[in-house]
Amino acid sequence: MMRMVYYVLVAAQLLLCSSIVNADAVMDLWTKGQTALDAQLAKGDLTNGEKSNYINAVLCLTQKPSKLNPGRYPGARTRYDDFVAVHMNQTLNIHGTGNFLSWHRYFTWMYEQTLRNECGYNGTQPYWNWGRWAADPETSPIFDGSMLSMSGNGQKTTHQGMMVTGNGGGCVTSGPFKNMTVNLGPMSPAISPAPPTNPQRDGFGYNPRCLRRDISNQLSSRYSRTQDIVNLITSSTGIAAFQNSLQSSAPVGVHVAGHFTISGDPGGDFYTSPGDPAFWLHHGMIDRTWTIWQMQDLANRQQVIAGGTSMMGFGSKAQSLDDNIDLDVVGQKVYKIRDLVSIVDGPFCYYYA
Repeated sequence: MMRMVYYVLVAAQLLLCSSIVNADAVMDLWTKGQTALDAQLAKGDLTNGEKSNYINAVLCLTQKPSKLNPGRYPGARTRYDDFVAVHMNQTLNIHGTGNFLSWHRYFTWMYEQTLRNECGYNGTQPYWNWGRWAADPETSPIFDGSMLSMSGNGQKTTHQGMMVTGNGGGCVTSGPFKNMTVNLGPMSPAISPAPPTNPQRDGFGYNPRCLRRDISNQLSSRYSRTQDIVNLITSSTGIAAFQNSLQSSAPVGVHVAGHFTISGDPGGDFYTSPGDPAFWLHHGMIDRTWTIWQMQDLANRQQVIAGGTSMMGFGSKAQSLDDNIDLDVVGQKVYKIRDLVSIVDGPFCYYYA
């Protein structure tokens, strides 16, 4: 029987920056203990208790009140909704742009920090290793519907002309998020039948409905296998090639493949996708993949970006390392992109198990 596992991003608690161990005697002690640390990290999997703690923290976030202005964002009822609203507001300036990777790195990190600071979570942010379950994601421990999963598929529905369809499409019926309410959007739903239209054109009206999923292997079995991840990392010599391949829809890149492996409402909606709790595991893996790519040539792959400032190209200019990334009410501070593209001297200094 397959063991219930997630993969885990070991964040700021493991401070591996060179400045921390700067004396020979201290380095000797670090080296002495590193074997045991590496062995523990190699296991990679969260225990059942760690999974439960993570799930409970996410559920806690869905019960805490929003910090957004209710006059501007009447549909944002919970602290979890705040993350969805921030993503909606900035969607067209954080995809297909020079800040895509750095923006989502900060966004995912702040989600982890909010789970810690506001919901008492003391673990780390898991990531979803796409390749391990690419052939059959629905039976993976992430989506098997158990109480230690991120909940399972949606109820089987009749699909109407959708290109990527699975065995679900309706309300999630199992696992810890089966009663989760989606409040914002839709904006660009990629599911049929479509969810009810939001009462506001900007998608910020109050539109409560069930979390829907349509998990399938149509894309994962072809585009997010382990060999696809390896090929992305090893064949992309520059940042433009790497991020363009990662985000591509033709041919399908791992970013698109991950989102449409989950699909559903709001997971398959370009604007509101963080409304599905599995989003954070997906983007944890996006950042892990970028980090591994950076590590292949650390000296030349940190302070590099490529692309403009607008996905649509209207009024776009070349993205600069000195451009700001501001996450509004879910951010800790405003960072320069140059701060966030560094995995050694940046503000997070984390380590992937």
